[in-house]
Amino acid sequence: MQRISRLLGIMISLGLLGCLCGCWDNRDIDHRSMPVVMGVSFHNNLYKVFLQIPEPRPKGINIRILKQEGITISQAVDKLSERVESSVDLLHLKMILVEKGYAEQGLNDSIKSFMRSRQISSKAIIVICEERLDPFFDYVKKSMTPKGTTLYDCFEKNAGWNPQMSLTRIWEVYRSIFSYTRDVAIPIIKSGTNGTIDYLGSAIIKNGKMVDRITPEETLLFNSFKGNSAQGKIEVMNDASVQVLSSSMRHHSSFKNQIPYLDVQITIKVTIMETRGDVTTERIKQEMNEILSASFNHMFQKTKAREADILGLGQLFRKQIPRDRLSNWRKEYLPKLELRLKFKTIIQNEGNTKLA
Repeated sequence: MQRISRLLGIMISLGLLGCLCGCWDNRDIDHRSMPVVMGVSFHNNLYKVFLQIPEPRPKGINIRILKQEGITISQAVDKLSERVESSVDLLHLKMILVEKGYAEQGLNDSIKSFMRSRQISSKAIIVICEERLDPFFDYVKKSMTPKGTTLYDCFEKNAGWNPQMSLTRIWEVYRSIFSYTRDVAIPIIKSGTNGTIDYLGSAIIKNGKMVDRITPEETLLFNSFKGNSAQGKIEVMNDASVQVLSSSMRHHSSFKNQIPYLDVQITIKVTIMETRGDVTTERIKQEMNEILSASFNHMFQKTKAREADILGLGQLFRKQIPRDRLSNWRKEYLPKLELRLKFKTIIQNEGNTKLA
């Protein structure tokens, strides 16, 4: 009995010792630097990495910008860790900002590295910067103190995001690289004035490479098509200004003689904000439908010309195309796709406008 008790005591002691050893490599939070934004550019076969780190201060938040070059992104981050007094922890990254020139070369290598890395969340938002990152982050440091997370807040749905902005995460870009029937759109920004960030629209990304761009107005329709509500957008027309309350979509796909057809109806609910002169509700509906149709068709023709399916239309035809021909969707089927689009505007608050 004593031997059994002694044996149990030894086993319990070993178990407790194992628990104590499990935290040997933990670092105190005071010894970790936690950037919220990473910038990446690529010049002369070298990556340049920028880290925006908010540091709490008694009277606000100080923004610390670190930069380092390396043959790989990981090497640049390791060099940064060697230079600072605390360990760089990338688990809290909210946004990856890439230079436009690098996006035009292709982001495949970086996206694959981010997905393989266990230090970077695949849910981090990816954004393209229209200008060089050196002056951009200098602007961020000078203009955005004392609020250190302003750059990310521009794309936070509870803060500065609006329906004209696309939101694309690392995992979505990674998926599109290997998909035959789906590409993505990534938001484009640049430094503004008086501490603001200017939003310029969205980049059309095909197989990880930027091939064109769409305007903010076209991005609004892109979001509506993808099922994201357009609530809050104000559409300015010749006769009136309206605020969009919600949007929804219905579609039907079919194949005839190897030509794909897609019937789409997008319903927009609006409220009238102001009018100019004598204008009827029917005139407002007609003008808004014409504006939205022209904008959507312009975006659609651009994606067809670039053979880039950011709307994910190929997903609607996957069951109708033989599996061994799915790889030909962008090149063979998308350019021939016939889109029959209809917008339906519903005015929920007519104010003092005439009914007809």
